[in-house]
Parts: sequence; structure tokens; C-alpha cells
Amino acid sequence: MYTLYSMTINSLPSRLLISFVVLKSATSWVSPAIFASALHRHHHHHHSLPHILPHIIRCSMASPASSSHKFIPRLPIPDPICSDVPGTWAYDTMSRRIDEEILERTYKDNQETFESPEFAEILARYNELRNELRNAANFPLSYLTDMSDTQPKEFLEWNEQILKPLVEHQATWLTAPWMVAEFYVYRRLMQVLGYFDESSVGYKYDPFIKAKRDGLASSVAQAEPMLQRLPQLVSNANVEAGILVAADWALWGNRMDLSLWPAAIHSDDDDDDSLSTTNVSDMLAKNENLLADDSKQLVALCSQLHAKGGGIVDIIVDNAGFELVTDLALAQYLVESGIAKVVTFQLKSHPTFVSDALEKDLLETVDYYAKLDAKKYPGSHAAGKVWKELLENGKWQCNENPFWCQPFAMWDMTEPLRSNMASQCDLAFVKGDANYRRLLGDCKWDMTADFEDVVGAYFACPICALRTLKAEIGCGMAATEIQRAKDMDDNWMVNGRFGVLQFGSGTAKN
Repeated sequence: MYTLYSMTINSLPSRLLISFVVLKSATSWVSPAIFASALHRHHHHHHSLPHILPHIIRCSMASPASSSHKFIPRLPIPDPICSDVPGTWAYDTMSRRIDEEILERTYKDNQETFESPEFAEILARYNELRNELRNAANFPLSYLTDMSDTQPKEFLEWNEQILKPLVEHQATWLTAPWMVAEFYVYRRLMQVLGYFDESSVGYKYDPFIKAKRDGLASSVAQAEPMLQRLPQLVSNANVEAGILVAADWALWGNRMDLSLWPAAIHSDDDDDDSLSTTNVSDMLAKNENLLADDSKQLVALCSQLHAKGGGIVDIIVDNAGFELVTDLALAQYLVESGIAKVVTFQLKSHPTFVSDALEKDLLETVDYYAKLDAKKYPGSHAAGKVWKELLENGKWQCNENPFWCQPFAMWDMTEPLRSNMASQCDLAFVKGDANYRRLLGDCKWDMTADFEDVVGAYFACPICALRTLKAEIGCGMAATEIQRAKDMDDNWMVNGRFGVLQFGSGTAKN
């Protein structure tokens, strides 16, 4: 009965609690924080445990055995978003967009290869995956079957810690947590391709390479005005003002308004304050699409790092293409300004979310820019040369990790990644919407919940999230700002028009 389970569970430490749940329910590792939260919500309804478990499994993010639960959000963790509510962005994504738009475009981009005799079996598996998604409400999730010597830990994390409770409770593509289902699409696609199988014709085949290279080629015209300004940003602006400009570039990507910056950055005035912190802050404040602005905290930390001779800064990268170029510009500024001694790019370990960047995409971007015509694109060519030098001298480093391709909440960051970031990283920039959703565990937080209490309380190091809103999730926004965005745009949460710059102190302070 429920009372017996509750008493026993409450008497056990968290690790034994997990084992008890595994033993009694035949499920896998379930986050103790979420399990306790679910039990608390159901405590007064006299439900038996069998009635409670489907709710817990349906609305829980599994926790890796190799992660630590010492650090979690300070506030009670709400349920994650699922994809079974018609009219929501999550429902449209899993029931329509992924098959009709993403996988259809991927097929067209790879049609000649997919329809070759060598890819016949791969195409058959690809169509089977698409058929599942066309019937997402009725198709239960299944275990991965592509175990290989190249990624045994990643495979076991998926099957034993992420999929097991969902498979055993016959969760479908729609009733599983949205984050799990969405990441699972791309992991299943790797299985379809035989991406990790050295004997497969699809070994290390990137089905999104055409889209990425199209984005890379089109990025140059957009990037050139920014990259022409970058050297002047280092030489003319004080660190406090410069980091705000560079972060603003990285936040807005192709939505940034370069008209805000030209006069001061191109100034020949020798005064170090020709681009002042006050002026930049005022310009940022005038951006009606910025719904949360913790730039003062970011400036304060970057000033401290600069004063001590530079720190270690990570950029958790999102998309390739122009967005990646803005990340490279930010990383160049961090090193050349003296804020960072080393910048580490945290990158995906296999193709995910179409445009997400792997190490090979970053290296290709650097090489592409370095080879541009110096007369036609002087700023971009010069930046590419600098980027190659930064990689060659070790001031830029790349780190691929399977964790960035998995749906674990970031408070369940796997080891040794978390320990490395906690001990070595002085500041992490987290880019993009999918990474932001993971910061929040893809949970239904109150939009006004303090970012420090949700993210700053558990993250391994000080963190600055740069995000344009593309999903129905968020926190750390004032009620007045939320209402203002609603009044301006009915689709304010999903169309990328609005953004946030949010700062959390991390567990080094907490």
C-alpha cells in the first residue's frame, strides 16, 4: 500500500531509495527529487503506489547513476512537459513537425544517397522511424539495439536510465516527457544510419551536413559587419562594455541590431571609455525584446576574471552556421580581452537537432572563414586566421560529450563532466533553446521563478544563459515583462523574437 511505501522510502537515503523503487516497481533509476515531489503531490489522495507510478514515470526525467543529487534546484521541481496536449508546441513538434518538416527535409537533402543500393536497408529503417512518428500517439518507445564498442556507456545510459521506465510503462512518443522523445528521435536516427557501427555504410554519416554547409555559406554576408567591428571592440571598449556587446551578439545571432554599435566601436578616440558600460547598458535596455537582463552580474564576474589575469570559460554550443560564428566571436573577445585564458567549446557527440554543432562543424567553420577572399570579406578572413591560431596554441579547446545529446536535466549532469566543470570552469555560457530547456529539466516552472533558485542553485559553476525563446518554458522573467511580451506577440514563447540574458552563481558559491 502507499503508506507502507511512503514510510519505507522516507526512511532511506536517496541512493537506497532509488534501489528500492527499482526493486519494487521493476523500473529504472528515477530521480529521487522528482520521485519525492510526486509522492508529496499525491500524499493526501490515498492512491496506491501502482496508481502513482505511471504518473511518476510519465512525468519524470531519469537520473544517471553516475550523476550526483547533492545539487538540485532550490525550489520544488514541477512536472516536465509532455507532448500529449493538442494545441501546444510540444504536441505539434512530436505529432507533425519532426516527420513532415524535419525528416522530410532530411530525406530530400540526402535523397540520392538514401536511394542508392548501398543505403537500401538504411532507407527502410528510416521509413520505419517515420511511420512511428506518423502514429506517435499509438507507438510506444522501444529500446536501442545498436550497442557497439565505440559508445558502450552512452548506450547503457539510454537504455537503462532513460528508456527503461518509459518502455516498461509503454509510454508513447507523446506521453513520454517531450525532452526525452525529442532527443530520442535523433538518437534513433543514429541507430537507423548505423552511425556508431564501423561496418555500416552509414558509419559517421551526418545526414544534416547539407543544411549545415548551406548555413555556413550563407553566414558570411551576415557575419562580415560584425567581424569587421570585432578588433575595434577589443581595442576601444573597456572590458565591462565589451563583454556586453559580445554577449549580445551571441544572444541574438542573426536578429542582432548592428546599428546599435557602429559609432563607438569605429571611434578613433583614444579614450578607453569611447564605448562605455553605461552607454552599452542603456542600449541593451532599449531592446524591447529582452525579457530578462542579468548583465550586471555577468559584467561583475568578467571584471574579476580579467583582474586576476583571465579564467577558464566554457561555451555550451547550440547551432552551427551563423550562430556558431557569433559564438566564435564571443570566444575570440573573451581571450583577446583577457577575460579568459582558455575557452572550451562543449559540443555534441553525434548529429542532433539538425543544426547542432559537432567538433568537426566548428573546425570546418574556422577553416572556411580562414580561406575566404581577404579583399571581399576582410573581417571574416582575418577572424578565421585568428581562430586557427587560437585552436593551434591551445587557447581554444573542443570537447564532445554524449551528455549534450541526451535528455537528462542538467542537474543530473554525468561524471566526470560535472566534476571537471566544477573544478576547472570559472564561467559557462549556455547557448540556445534546447540547452536552456535542459537547464530547467524541461519542467513547467512558474515563469517568474528566480533563475538563481532554479539554475544557479545547482549548476557546476557560474553560468550565463543566452536564449531566444522557442519553447513554452521559462523562468526568471518579471510578470510585467511577460505581460508586455504577450501583448506584443501571441507567439512570444516560441518564435524566437524574445530573449533572455540570465546569470546564476553556481555551486561554487552555494
